[in-house]
Amino acid sequence: MDNRKESFMRAVFICSALTSVLAVALICLFLFANGLPAIREIGLGSFLFGEEWAPNDVPPSFGIFPMILGSIYITGGAVLLGAPVGVLTAVFLSKLCPPGLCRFLQPLVELLAGIPSIVYGFFGIVTIAPLIRFLFDGSGSSILTASILLALMILPTIICITESALNALPSELYDGAAALGASRERIIFAVLLPAAKSGVLAAIVLGIGRAVGETMAVIMVAGNQARAPVGILRGARTLTANIVLEMGYAADLHRGALIGTGVVLFVFILLINLAFSSLQTGDKK
Repeated sequence: MDNRKESFMRAVFICSALTSVLAVALICLFLFANGLPAIREIGLGSFLFGEEWAPNDVPPSFGIFPMILGSIYITGGAVLLGAPVGVLTAVFLSKLCPPGLCRFLQPLVELLAGIPSIVYGFFGIVTIAPLIRFLFDGSGSSILTASILLALMILPTIICITESALNALPSELYDGAAALGASRERIIFAVLLPAAKSGVLAAIVLGIGRAVGETMAVIMVAGNQARAPVGILRGARTLTANIVLEMGYAADLHRGALIGTGVVLFVFILLINLAFSSLQTGDKK
């Protein structure tokens, strides 16, 4: 009887794993089957490095280089702002926060992860954009505004995963360093964080994935200008925003170019994950 249960559960787990692999394979098949013909027709160089996106012109132009730069700038700004805050918050919750306060703060951090993107977008419009407009003039809808908003959105991911990585470390690391006379702060930053580097990197990579894939909140605060960014106080359009804004009425080559944009986004995320895997492999060696 026990053997039959184990065999049944093994089959369930195998089916679950194969379903996940099949889902990823079908997504890849759809993207590449519909996007690559359009990229081939436009030309890979013109598509990736063209600086003009004008699908309604005659002849049309489908250059996504401004959107690639917009995605990189906004995502990079979000990580630069959010990663240090997230890691330090995780350190505080894991090693420095009093237990009573920690029980109060942790549900609030988890609540941030459940707030819908549209709510973040409204918050950005009514709070962050006016503040940026007051401090720096301009419209307030800019790369800086979108980066600040995305930094807030990726905080729960970075905090929770980093905190879990720190809590998973054996207590002997802390005790041994303390026995050698190291202060608590030195133990945290010289011993524990390096030991949890793999988990911290995983948190940052997942935060990057969340920032790259975010659409609705970015559309509401980034300005959505399909041109190369000229400064952090000017508007920009990301790859995801470009797809969402135009897919509803796109047809023929225009639609294929938007799906091709999804292919570029998919490859971008894949390269980030491969880089992270390479870092992990190097650490193990």
